[in-house]
Amino acid sequence: MITIKKGANNTYTFNLKAKSGRILLSSIPFSNKVEITETVKELKSNNNKELVFERKTNFDGKFLFNLKNKKGKLIGASKLYNSEAGLENGINNTKESINTIY
Repeated sequence: MITIKKGANNTYTFNLKAKSGRILLSSIPFSNKVEITETVKELKSNNNKELVFERKTNFDGKFLFNLKNKKGKLIGASKLYNSEAGLENGINNTKESINTIY
């Protein structure tokens, strides 16, 4: 499930949620509603084939991933995970949630 919200500075963001309601991915700010709507449509149409999950570790040793489109543009970032296994599970849950959009 995706929820889109308008920020105080006239930007838009979305959260991709798991079936449980937990946020899996928070988007970068988008400058207008058209841009965010197109990005959300691309998520589903790509069907995970052209999405890039960039795995990272922060300075505290926590794991996270960034989601990028096929052109390398950052779409959003995950929450922090305590383990690599948790990170991989988060990526799998994100892929599954993307497949249930619409």
